[in-house]
Amino acid sequence: MNRLSGKIALISGAAKGMGASHARAIVAEGGSVVIGDVDEQNALALVEELGERAAFARLDVQVNEDWDNAVQTALDAFGGLNVLVNNAGILRSADIVDMPDADWDLVMGINLTGVMRGMRAAIPALVKSGNSSIINISSTAGLKAFPGTAAYNTAKWGIRGLTKTAALELAHQGVRVNSIHPGNVKTPMIDGLYMDFKHVAQGRAGEPSEISNLIVYLASDESSFSTGSEFVADGGETAGLPNLADL
Repeated sequence: MNRLSGKIALISGAAKGMGASHARAIVAEGGSVVIGDVDEQNALALVEELGERAAFARLDVQVNEDWDNAVQTALDAFGGLNVLVNNAGILRSADIVDMPDADWDLVMGINLTGVMRGMRAAIPALVKSGNSSIINISSTAGLKAFPGTAAYNTAKWGIRGLTKTAALELAHQGVRVNSIHPGNVKTPMIDGLYMDFKHVAQGRAGEPSEISNLIVYLASDESSFSTGSEFVADGGETAGLPNLADL
């Protein structure tokens, strides 16, 4: 249970859902974690649960000063930063013709620009620590389109390009950069979206812990030769149309 011994991670959107699962997995494997979120109540409860290897930083990913403070929290509490997990994200649904500017700007600001702001703030500390990892959470919506979610799709596709650009820029500075593309995962974000999962080969939604397994791998030295890559965990959703007779 020491795959991440000595690793120090900062996770955005970590107070609940997949982010909280990732934090638990990192601590369980011997790492330390800064819980970054605007949801202070749930974040502090998670810090209390995880103990001395967890700290809280209020983090609105749209605010540069919040990112700077979150990175500094990692340095002050644990002495460095090895891992950045850009996990924060929101969903707003509307056809393009009905898309309010405010919804478009909010989704892009959190889901895409927030990722860039996080990397920009964390890179100096990651480079100084060496052998570091940036993990950007995209989606199957970054691999294929879904009607009615243009802002979300666009942001998640954008994460792919941003990840690959950062991987090229940072490869010789000891920082790996990869994206994870989850399918439907049991979090409040997918509540009410599907009556069933017949579009998924395995016929089900994933558990947050199944994505956290990839987080641990990419945060660890086990993934030392992986950068600029896309890791998909979607139950076979993007493989193609399943045999409906099997579901």
